[in-house]
Amino acid sequence: MVNLVAAQKPLLHGLMKMAGVQPYTVNIEPGTSMSFWVPNKTIKKPKKGEKKTTINKEYLLDKPTKPVVVLVHGFAAEGIVTWQFQVGALSKKYSVYIPDLLFFGGSTTDQTDRSPTFQAHCLAKALAKLGIDNCVIVGFSYGGMVAFKLAELYPGLVRAIVVSGSILAMTDSISESNLSRLGFSSSTELLLPDSVKGLKALLSVATHKKLWFPDRLHKDYLEVMFTNRKERAELLEGLVISNKDRTIPNFPQRIHLLWGENDQIFNVELAYNMKEQLGDKATFQGIEKGGHLVHLERPCVYNRRLKQFLASLDADISEK
Repeated sequence: MVNLVAAQKPLLHGLMKMAGVQPYTVNIEPGTSMSFWVPNKTIKKPKKGEKKTTINKEYLLDKPTKPVVVLVHGFAAEGIVTWQFQVGALSKKYSVYIPDLLFFGGSTTDQTDRSPTFQAHCLAKALAKLGIDNCVIVGFSYGGMVAFKLAELYPGLVRAIVVSGSILAMTDSISESNLSRLGFSSSTELLLPDSVKGLKALLSVATHKKLWFPDRLHKDYLEVMFTNRKERAELLEGLVISNKDRTIPNFPQRIHLLWGENDQIFNVELAYNMKEQLGDKATFQGIEKGGHLVHLERPCVYNRRLKQFLASLDADISEK
């Protein structure tokens, strides 16, 4: 029987290519590779008689010519599915890159480190290989934690951060209180459902407006989007840190918190508290009638607010 979710992928991929991006695999080091969607215009096709590079078995890349925006996905879907409504809105003015973090999409590693720090190091190395030396990182949920870590470790690479539905780090207390409030026994139960019932429960807390899909579609989504279960469970284990190990980095970058006001997973109070902790360089915008998946539920509003922040960065540069 045809998997309906898998069957839609060629259509989505075609739309993304029309929007200005196409797939490319970055070999970071032996045993570790990261799949991306990169701007069409950076793909330098070989001239007649030339061969693809033997290292990547792909076309050579040109450096981006427009300001770079990197969109980093959350835990329940790979990059292009997460950001499908943002690519077209941004690609005319910005060079848009969409990575799949390790163990999502086609990205993989034979290393045992499962921390957000390791994800950030690998992402930084991949971006360097793509010719990117300065960018804005937009991170959602799990991707937001990776984005914060990338900005902390590579301040010269990250000029600004936009984060939705995420926190600086998942501490013991935040994890326990969130799971208790939502009625789940573990992060794995919440974020790695293995049944239609479990996926429905996840979608119920992730969206503001309750959506109905047939069970067949839920089953197909589970089959396609929740691969590498062992490794992803380890990622969740590597996410939680002790309260005593929690620190607030002194970020030099501007940070914009773009939030669904009805986010049940990381509620708006957490966003307000984080803004206060981050200081004057942090700003907050809430989006009404938007849940954790606000970028999918209210993409027009989300894109407008995101582009306003990006434009303000350009204004900062011109004033200097």
